Amino acid sequence: MSQRLHSQVPSGPLETKWEKHKFEMKLVNPANRRKFEIIVVGTGLAGASAAASLGELGYQVKAFCVHESPRRAHSVAAQGGINAAKNYKNDGDSVYRLFYDTIKGGDFRAREANVYRLAEISTAIIDHCVAIGVPFAREYGGLLANRSFGGAQVSRTFYARGQTGQQLLLGAYQSLMRQVDRGQVQLLTRREMLDLVVINGRARGIIVRNLLTGELERYSADAVILATGGYSNVFFLSTNAMACAVTAAWRAFKRGAFFANPCFTQIHPTCIPVHGENQSKLTLMSESLRNDGRVWVPLKKGDTRHPNDIPENERDYYLERIYPSFGNLAPRDVASRQAKYRYDEGRGVGGKEAVYLDFRDAIKRLGKAVIAERYGNLFEMYEKITGENPYEVPMRIYPAPHYTMGGLWVDYHLMSTIPGLFVAGEANFSDHGANRLGASALMQGLADGFFILPYTVGNFLANVGFNDKVSVEHDAFREAEDRTRQELKRLISIKGNTSVDAIHKKLGRLMWDYCGMSRNREGLKKAIEGVRQLRELFWNEVYVPGELNEINPELEKAARVADFLELGELMCWDALEREESCGGHFREEHQTADGEAKRNDERFCHVAAWEYRGPVEKPVRHQEELVFENVKLTTRSYK
Repeated sequence: MSQRLHSQVPSGPLETKWEKHKFEMKLVNPANRRKFEIIVVGTGLAGASAAASLGELGYQVKAFCVHESPRRAHSVAAQGGINAAKNYKNDGDSVYRLFYDTIKGGDFRAREANVYRLAEISTAIIDHCVAIGVPFAREYGGLLANRSFGGAQVSRTFYARGQTGQQLLLGAYQSLMRQVDRGQVQLLTRREMLDLVVINGRARGIIVRNLLTGELERYSADAVILATGGYSNVFFLSTNAMACAVTAAWRAFKRGAFFANPCFTQIHPTCIPVHGENQSKLTLMSESLRNDGRVWVPLKKGDTRHPNDIPENERDYYLERIYPSFGNLAPRDVASRQAKYRYDEGRGVGGKEAVYLDFRDAIKRLGKAVIAERYGNLFEMYEKITGENPYEVPMRIYPAPHYTMGGLWVDYHLMSTIPGLFVAGEANFSDHGANRLGASALMQGLADGFFILPYTVGNFLANVGFNDKVSVEHDAFREAEDRTRQELKRLISIKGNTSVDAIHKKLGRLMWDYCGMSRNREGLKKAIEGVRQLRELFWNEVYVPGELNEINPELEKAARVADFLELGELMCWDALEREESCGGHFREEHQTADGEAKRNDERFCHVAAWEYRGPVEKPVRHQEELVFENVKLTTRSYK
């Protein structure tokens, strides 16, 4: 039976909610902070900034990193920039405009209060990052430079060439390591969280596997923060790093944390097309390239001429034609669908699923040196992968799975349905609705870690006090460790004839075909049945070499794929029951005459949050109604 979800959004005008609420929340005095222990799982942008901030405040923090260093987090892949409403260009930007663009970009499926807070905090993020040494690009006079990104008509994206995510991560990493050096943060690398320990309804610790020894380890705390990223690797081929997984969030889901909007996945329009059967991941080309690159396909179907031989009057700059107000900077979901339409019409290029991204006109207008200064490292990366020089030949791009807007449900405090379990960054569902605007992922990760969790975690700890400590010898820890060990032993013992990757590829193809860029009722039903069959195949036929208590990357992969095989079914159920099209969720039965998404605000203006009910039962769907008091629900148009 569905229950009402309480968002904990404070009362009062939108513009003053966060400032007023910061005063209303309880504080922990400095002397008492050292008595609290906090676990942070994940040390990407959200996790590193959260651990650094909480360490700076005086809490005892344990930060868990699946890599050998936080510098390897997938946050480095966010190349193009970070949004902030500073209005340096004097082009009409404001906190309210960033708020509105984000709400509209997410097709009115995000919580107003969270999105406004994100826009409000954005200006402080830039100042803070400059203070910790992030080398943002600057104009000739020394002011920070801005460029445009999709879904906005103003220039609000701050950037560090094509390495913005990497530079921001290095800034957060330095802040984290300062706290490690001070002894406030204990950094535990090469650990993967495999279970959440819940005692009396409250998150009290985690079980991790030491990836260098294979041993299971127990850790207790007064609060747990998950900052473990998204789940696009359910598609096998995605822009995500190979280690990106849903495992930490999924194990929390199985312990009682609701999973919200799992079908809201983003397809990024600017990726290097698939080039072979043995490919293990896809490479993202930054959305920033669409500032100067023009997207086009030949007017004639099946045109195999070299792109430089196709005259101007035989080219279809389709984004500029269809969306004159936004042109090549239409939002990701819109640009991706239009690329798919062109391919479906038979106008794909280069013998592949691809369209052109052409810099010819920009080079003529600005000169090669200016384009090289803006995008040089991206051009070099493209040439290394494809063997083609984008200064001379148009890039070939095509949509690919990228960011996931779904994630664990959280309230205004970023706390899940399990008290004491907070979720930050891409691992939560909170700020992007049905489609994330470009350059907003870095903004959310840093807002959550540097500026929100230090208040909301403190408020939670002040309310629960520090006298209720638990030991890792508690029965709940022993049971969680035993349960985890038995699951790993089961994987090792199957000794079938099918590799983990072979099953993962089949899952990815199934998800991409039926729950990817477009979905329909029959396809989703077919996918649910297909995922169940794959799951049965996995648990009967998978082969995991090696032993339990040793370095075993195949065992790591197998455990992650086991979770993807469960998540895939939930994504399909979520897509099936949301009888509308919105943002990245495009149900073919619900579209306008010209192929645009058609929402159903009367029935689906809500967050769908799913509750785990066991390995056999279908999860229960709960709803958080979305109330729009400050923006009007309108048909999203970029024309």
